Amino acid sequence: MIVGDGVRFSGAPAAVGIGGLAFTLIDVPQIARRSPVDLVPYDEWRASAVNPAFSEWLRSLSEPEWTAVVTHPFAASITRGDVADDDMRRYLVQDFQFVDSFTALLGAAVASADSFESRVPFGRFLGETATTEEKTYFHRALAALGATPEDLASPPLEPVTADFRALMDEARTSLDYPLVLAVLSVAEWSYLGWASLAEEPLPGNFVHREWIDLHEGPAFRAWVGFLRGELDRLGPELTAEGQLRVLDFFRRAVQLELRFFDMAAGA
Repeated sequence: MIVGDGVRFSGAPAAVGIGGLAFTLIDVPQIARRSPVDLVPYDEWRASAVNPAFSEWLRSLSEPEWTAVVTHPFAASITRGDVADDDMRRYLVQDFQFVDSFTALLGAAVASADSFESRVPFGRFLGETATTEEKTYFHRALAALGATPEDLASPPLEPVTADFRALMDEARTSLDYPLVLAVLSVAEWSYLGWASLAEEPLPGNFVHREWIDLHEGPAFRAWVGFLRGELDRLGPELTAEGQLRVLDFFRRAVQLELRFFDMAAGA
């Protein structure tokens, strides 16, 4: 499996459990009252960590949900190409509802990044998201699965879809660059995690194969590496309270990714 830095190994990583509990941005003292194992501060954690990167601290404190996302049965079915058409259509229709919020979140990253050098990759990826491969894929795949234009334009939102869009909008309106990074990183890094588990040969059906390809390969790995690198650059310099705020957004996003796959699987 692949966790952390994308290194393959057998067996699950040691989990720093969070018990499926969410905490909120506005109550940082409540976060601090959690168990020492659950909320080991970053400075303390990195002193003994094999990989002391800030992004790895975020991921490790998001277990076991992180591993549940990247090894989710629905994601595994995509990599095998055996998701039923009705289930894949429901999943992609709901996923398409993130395109606008995700595009706006990329715009917030451009606006809130602390340097020109950091803004450029977001601007480039923003253009690709809005005009090229991913949006083209949605229309082709959903047409092949029998979806109508109305299905894409205004479907009933699943509760988790609405909740995830709300989190993206919360990060966007904060114009707080590390918070924006936290949500973007979960969305992209977790998808790299499950897509990296796909084995050759990839599924013959383009609906599954291209969805895997969009979330794997050198270009996407470089994009995820950039997002993580920005977190690793900025996170250690934040105050302890600021680090907890980033952790809050990161963990909430991981929990929503898990709920989204559960929804897709009919759980």
